[in-house]
Amino acid sequence: MNIDLEALKSGDRRVLAKAITLTESKLDQHKEQAQSILEQLLPSTGNSIRIGITGAPGVGKSTFIESFGRHLIKLGKKVAVLAVDPSSPLQGGSILGDKTRMELLSREPNAFIRPSPSEGALGGVSQKTRESLLLCEAAGYDVVLVETVGVGQSEYEVAAMVDFFLVLMLPNAGDELQGIKRGIMELADAVVVNKADGESLQLATQTQGQYQNAFHLMQHEHFWQPKVSLCSALEQTGIEEVWDMISEYQSLSHENGAFEHKRAQQNADWLKKLIHEMLALKLQNSKEVQALMPTLQRAVLDKQVTPFNAARKIIGLL
Repeated sequence: MNIDLEALKSGDRRVLAKAITLTESKLDQHKEQAQSILEQLLPSTGNSIRIGITGAPGVGKSTFIESFGRHLIKLGKKVAVLAVDPSSPLQGGSILGDKTRMELLSREPNAFIRPSPSEGALGGVSQKTRESLLLCEAAGYDVVLVETVGVGQSEYEVAAMVDFFLVLMLPNAGDELQGIKRGIMELADAVVVNKADGESLQLATQTQGQYQNAFHLMQHEHFWQPKVSLCSALEQTGIEEVWDMISEYQSLSHENGAFEHKRAQQNADWLKKLIHEMLALKLQNSKEVQALMPTLQRAVLDKQVTPFNAARKIIGLL
């Protein structure tokens, strides 16, 4: 597959889409080519603000992202959206309908929307989202939004690859607070209560107070106290305030070196994760492991050997 790197760096959306398709390929030759391209593009990456956006289904993530993205484009930004669609656990298929749900944003020449199937990856994030993120940065996108499936506590996968983690909530006057995992609240840099319009406005204001109180009880980064804001993606109110808040966070984190430190830590964690994944793949493809595994599994089930010793025998084959 031929990828014109200069065209990609100049922002050609078709070439960018082609490069992302290459990174998502499971063919070994495509994997090698994709990694070679990424290495060549690395000096051109890292110049965006990466924002993770999550929330329960029905909270209005797509409507919010469309309004938010269009606001950023009016400010002269180039916006990429990496929207992860849930894959079917049975067939592995995915609807990939984000371009139809963000019709106005998808028409903008300075927007790039890439739906990709989660393929069962932990945290509702496509396994290749990190590579896609780097490619978008190399193509000159200033803001990269990662929309997640919204699957609960495993959202830490998203937080591990973005600079700012935003959680969208509905105006439920805190009723929903009981059902939110503490882990997500600890990861959130901000909560935005969407659909704060019409009859729901008063309810949204009450919900805002509930979340602000919850944040005061938690420990967060020393330079940033997570904020709770209101918006209506439908009426496009409060969107500007959300961007101002993210800009403030970005500025503060750059001032005290937290931004660069967080990025470095994320890369170190990514390296460790990839080593674990590659070791698991090597074990899975080993003929010796495949031959020994049924015997060891029976021995464990028959209580002839402990799982620990069985695992040690398997690892010993490497």
